[in-house]
Amino acid sequence: MTRQVAVALLALALVAVAGCGRKAAPVAPERRLPQPVAELTGLVRDGAIVVSWRNPNRRVDNTPLRDLTQVRVYRAEDGGAGDPRPALLARGRVPGYTEIAAVRMAEPGPAVVQGSRVSLADRQGLAYGRRYTYVLVTADSLGRLSPPSRRLSVTYIAPPEAPRQLRAEAGERSARLGWEPPQTLLDGTPAAPGSLAYEVLRAPDAESPLVVVTRTWITETRYTDANLENDRAYHYAVRAVRTETGTTAVGSASARVAVTPRDMTAPSPPRNLVAIPSEGAVRLAWDASPEPDVGAYVVYRADARGVFVRIGSTRPPTTVFVDREAPRGTQRYAVTAEDSAARPNESPRSNEVSVAVP
Repeated sequence: MTRQVAVALLALALVAVAGCGRKAAPVAPERRLPQPVAELTGLVRDGAIVVSWRNPNRRVDNTPLRDLTQVRVYRAEDGGAGDPRPALLARGRVPGYTEIAAVRMAEPGPAVVQGSRVSLADRQGLAYGRRYTYVLVTADSLGRLSPPSRRLSVTYIAPPEAPRQLRAEAGERSARLGWEPPQTLLDGTPAAPGSLAYEVLRAPDAESPLVVVTRTWITETRYTDANLENDRAYHYAVRAVRTETGTTAVGSASARVAVTPRDMTAPSPPRNLVAIPSEGAVRLAWDASPEPDVGAYVVYRADARGVFVRIGSTRPPTTVFVDREAPRGTQRYAVTAEDSAARPNESPRSNEVSVAVP
């Protein structure tokens, strides 16, 4: 083959390759794996270790993950000495760990999904004082498994018993609560003084689920829940929280108590009361109280030396009253304002006026 022919054949080959177009570099299989779960937490509650996490929505290469199908939960148990067992994925499993659950996204039960959070209660063979380390692995619809999540270690400690003698007192748009701390833990050992914190829970009625209203745990055995609605019943409970060896144990809720906040602030008294007598009648007039919740004005009468007696009322905006049963002689009058609360609050009396009825 001559040199000219060889050059021509090489040129044709290059043109053929160029005509096929370029292909993107292949994505390494490990970069298409789902990301592991995030925000992995755990605590002891209701005789279980409750493990919670947030499911991923991205793959390892940060592309969207739209076909998450399963989260596998693995657990290892030890006495708590030293570091927990390492977690590595090998042949679709985590050696040294036992798979205790496979949470399927289509039907997650017994796991509970609340928004972006998933929670699973582990009750399998737990013993007080033992350390349980959890690792989670996610899977997509093709069965590709994520790297193991970070390890979560929880020591199974005894929660406190429920607080005692919860009491509630109504206030103005508020409820004042107080309780006695529990004396023992669920394993029968004494609760160390000052070692507990508390969560306050509230429900709109006796049957609805309780919701935590304290933003953070509180250490005092009293709490005021403010910004409530007057004349509406609220139901409360409280539970104790214990933290030890890096583990949080939440106790059971106390018995519920009900309380109804109420309006306790009376309106301002009416002002500038005047009286005009005539035969057998007295016409009264006054300036209105400024509060918007005034529901009635109450009129009182007394003779020269007697005790004031309620003789009638008017509703705003009326600020005039005619006493058509006024006895002859000297009569004294005063007016108060009542608000529209379920149990009305009455203002102090207005200025007193005295007239002679002919």
